[in-house]
Amino acid sequence: MPRGERPLEAEGGPLLEFAARLRKLREQAGGPTYRDLARRAHYSIAALSAAAAGRQLPTLAVTLAYVRACGGDEREWELIWRRTAAECSTGTGAGAGAGSGTVIETGGESRDKVSAPYAGLASFQQSDADTFFGRERLTTRIVEHLNAKRFLVLFGASGSGKSSVLRAGVLPRFPGDPALVLTPGAHPLEECAIQLAARARLTPGSVYTELAAEPRALHRVVRQILAGSPDPAAELIVVVDQFEEVFTLCQDAAERDAFVAALLHAARTPDSRCRVVLAVRSDFYTHCTRLPALVDALADAHLPVGPMTLDELRAAIVRPAARARLTVEGALLAALTADAHGRPGALPLLSHALLETWHRRRGNALTLAGFQAAGGFEGALAQTAEAFHSGLSDSQRNITRRLFLRLIALGDGTEDTKRRVPRGELDDTPDTALVLEQATRARLLTVDRDHVEITHEALIRCWPRLGRWLGEDRDRLRLHRALTEATAVWESLDRDPDTLYRGMRLASARDLPDEALTVRERAFLAAGETAERAHALRARHHIRRLRRLVAALVALLVCATTAVGFAVRSQRTVTEQRNHALALKAADTSSALRTRDRPLAAQLALAAYRLDSGRATRDSLLSVAPRTLTRRVHATAVTPDGRTLATARDDGGLSLWNLTDPRRPALLGENRRRPDSFHTLVFGPRGETLAGLSQDGEIRLWDTADPGHPRLVSTTPTRHTELVFSLAMSPDGRTLATGSYDDTVRLWSIADPARPRLLNSLTGHRLNVKPVAFSADGTTLASGSDDRTVRLWDVTDPRDAPTIAVLEGHDNFVSALAYSRDGRTLVSGSDDHTALLWNVADPRRHRRLGRLHGHTDVITSVEFTPDSRLAVTAGLDGTTRVWGTADGPLPTERATLTGLSGGLATAVPLPTHDAVVTLSNDHTVEIWDTDPVRARTHACAQVRTPLTAAQWARHFPDLAYDPPCDDPT
Repeated sequence: MPRGERPLEAEGGPLLEFAARLRKLREQAGGPTYRDLARRAHYSIAALSAAAAGRQLPTLAVTLAYVRACGGDEREWELIWRRTAAECSTGTGAGAGAGSGTVIETGGESRDKVSAPYAGLASFQQSDADTFFGRERLTTRIVEHLNAKRFLVLFGASGSGKSSVLRAGVLPRFPGDPALVLTPGAHPLEECAIQLAARARLTPGSVYTELAAEPRALHRVVRQILAGSPDPAAELIVVVDQFEEVFTLCQDAAERDAFVAALLHAARTPDSRCRVVLAVRSDFYTHCTRLPALVDALADAHLPVGPMTLDELRAAIVRPAARARLTVEGALLAALTADAHGRPGALPLLSHALLETWHRRRGNALTLAGFQAAGGFEGALAQTAEAFHSGLSDSQRNITRRLFLRLIALGDGTEDTKRRVPRGELDDTPDTALVLEQATRARLLTVDRDHVEITHEALIRCWPRLGRWLGEDRDRLRLHRALTEATAVWESLDRDPDTLYRGMRLASARDLPDEALTVRERAFLAAGETAERAHALRARHHIRRLRRLVAALVALLVCATTAVGFAVRSQRTVTEQRNHALALKAADTSSALRTRDRPLAAQLALAAYRLDSGRATRDSLLSVAPRTLTRRVHATAVTPDGRTLATARDDGGLSLWNLTDPRRPALLGENRRRPDSFHTLVFGPRGETLAGLSQDGEIRLWDTADPGHPRLVSTTPTRHTELVFSLAMSPDGRTLATGSYDDTVRLWSIADPARPRLLNSLTGHRLNVKPVAFSADGTTLASGSDDRTVRLWDVTDPRDAPTIAVLEGHDNFVSALAYSRDGRTLVSGSDDHTALLWNVADPRRHRRLGRLHGHTDVITSVEFTPDSRLAVTAGLDGTTRVWGTADGPLPTERATLTGLSGGLATAVPLPTHDAVVTLSNDHTVEIWDTDPVRARTHACAQVRTPLTAAQWARHFPDLAYDPPCDDPT
């Protein structure tokens, strides 16, 4: 028999009356169990039983789900809920507490419950409109835009309050219109179909099939939903929150395109009854521009969410407190506004710090002492997370580490994001359930019936322990995430053996700790190992048959004395082919082992190159042993003579390195006085000046004449109105150029580095300006743009700089530019995965020389070697490629260097020593040899123990034992 509900307390009050009415509704429905209600309502048993417990007011969504499951009138109950919320907001006891819907226990055993005036890490909901302050101006802009154009893309940094302003600010401004709020997840079209089907009382499968077949289906379902509305002018407001999940979680490009097409058609069709808002993290702007349908809509339908002004911050801090009859100490208000002002992603930290300060209030006053006791602005969140972690046992802490790492989607050129995980992906153990419960109680996780996710991405940035876990396990986490996805595919295809891991993928996955795997993942690997053993057994039988056949052939050859010469030649050919195959296999194995056993990988690459010195084995040797110089770097620059390297770290520190001998780089000096980091650096012609572009768009100039003591000379705002993408310095060191997403190029005089002056603003591009580059003589400036063109400007007189040529030929955005040292050739890299070579000896009579094919993703960096005979390109596919540009109209690829850590941001060839310096998107600086002889010396220097005879026989069967580094030092 199911356990009965606890009787409600005798005292009345709006909350108890509301709970009693819910219980009566359930009795009238026949008294279904909460398990049955959960199945009908798609909410957890705990959420539904808590709704009728009378301890706190449930959210409107939970209430309506409870009513639907009991067959009640949703419109009537929505009025009841709003009336109860209004009555609760005027009270202070347990029966009150609309506000944020959060009831907190205080006072230990007294169980005195009062409503917190702040939401903490959680987003404001539509029911929280009365307590949502500070974003009135932004809310008005969004509402005016939707009334005029129906479609809007809201860009903002993580933590800038996009979700809250849409739910608690915008949706209440459309009181007569129903709203549909969803997050895309791994299958956005399926999620949209489920939400629509619930509103239209249809089956999700049929709605999904229609949406996948044609975009117009969403428009038809919306009209069906609104057909039953008493208001003939009613419209549906569709809010797609965390739209970046279509890039981080959705792997099906066709489903992503269909989802976007359906939303756009529903909002833009002439008889539309739908308004659509997409909330996107700002660092995914470029990802959005890769969707052709969305690019056209973005032109007049995007709105940025910036940081709050001081007045808005004061309103967000003081007005919720005043509404709860609390006061905010002046010193606390000053400290909070100083910490949060000008920081776009600071709102979750502010709200959490206020919530923790409220827990430590003195009487009815929020004080600076309470704020400091909570850990301060960023420390409050870390302190909460550490308190949760310290309350767990050792085994539970291990589960916590694996759980939180599983809830993060690693960024590829972007910040790491949270990841919604199905409950079925987690092991169902008592310790796992306890960790989920404790983390949810601490508001670090959000758990519903089907999914688990981190409450807010601010936790990823501000919990140092989680940051250390990510830093230690990033490579293993990528491998584990791929295993999780492969397991899901295997199960979805009824455990099809063709989807199992084999070979190096299985060997790599075996290295994952067994305790980090779920039962499902261990079953997947076990099935792969069984299939591998069966395959090996078949292979041995096949080899024995081949040996018998070879023996027969040898006997025939012995008898056929007249064919001795032919046999000798055949044997030589077979040997060469065997050696070639063994070398290629060893090179592939070396590439797979680089992240797990670099000494073994180096020796296999060396042996493969010695056995067959072809293109593939040479690239494997060059890629196996780069020198890691430093990490946590956002930008690099190399002096024209290649002797000095500058690196800008993520903590704002600037370091200068001596690269006279790239094999032994040495730190020359550092400057740690600026707390902010840079995304672009460039040296002057003689290395005595260094220019940097900070993350907040300021130009900073350093005097680096003494590399041991770099000195900041000046700081100048760029005055661009959008993101500043690039920076270039003229060969005479007197002029700077900046390229910006406001579609302009600006020219600056730095003849006096202490007082830079704006000279000119160049217009002509139709979309974002990305790279800029000066010609060797400084008379021409090239700029690349998202309008797919390269413009050449005559900057002989920077105050009057007309366009002298427009280079067209790319099929996508232009992302990188570089001039050769002789000034005759320009290379341009693009999002179309190719680079173009241009003859610009006479810019007005330019011509295209050739196209560089080979990259499989965006080209992020291009550069020439000092002799102008080679070009170096780097891309998000993780490769650096070296091209012969003096080979006529068909440039040839000379070498390919494959990175260990994903996409590359920049690659710069050094004038001497046949070396290349790269900066990868995981902020690691590495130095690569492009000379196989030097690469061999460096690779053997890493070896302490040569290949054993058993290892040699495994990788080079039938070859005499001859390790490549037989005398390691």
